[in-house]
Amino acid sequence: MGGADKALLPLAGKPLLAHVIDRLEPQVNQLLISANGDASRFAPFGLEVVPDATPQGPLSGILAALIRAGELGATHLVSTPVDTPFLPGDLVPLLLLAAESAPEGLALARTADGDHPTTALWPVTLAPALKGFLAEGEAKVTRFTDAHHAARATFADARAFLNLNTPEDLGLAEAMLKGAA
Repeated sequence: MGGADKALLPLAGKPLLAHVIDRLEPQVNQLLISANGDASRFAPFGLEVVPDATPQGPLSGILAALIRAGELGATHLVSTPVDTPFLPGDLVPLLLLAAESAPEGLALARTADGDHPTTALWPVTLAPALKGFLAEGEAKVTRFTDAHHAARATFADARAFLNLNTPEDLGLAEAMLKGAA
């Protein structure tokens, strides 16, 4: 996306982050933004911004958010990428249901296209294991989720997890919102 901050890219007249917030807010008790850099850029959203302690990719943000969620008294954290504006309205309930069958309560989203490991339900009790994993120099999300026997919550609509990584993806999302795609 030309180095632009994806969270703030406009889609249908509002930032991508606003679309994700609209999808998640009805499903959770509280929202946090995991981001590094100048947190003031997210001030208009009125949400707490949690930076990584040591940036090593998506798992660093998940770890920081897990620690903060635990401090806030939460038992679980739901993570999603900021560039997935079509998340399903039953994301959290289906992740919770899938997590019931997982030995450690970890569940991630899956569609016919495959796993979506950064869209997941994480028990805050996994924070120490994740911290140790990152300290060993590991950073691959699926290596961690597989090692902790993540369950899969299956969703029929793969478009719900469409990642907007290119200007063409953004154009497709605009067309989807207008009902043309």
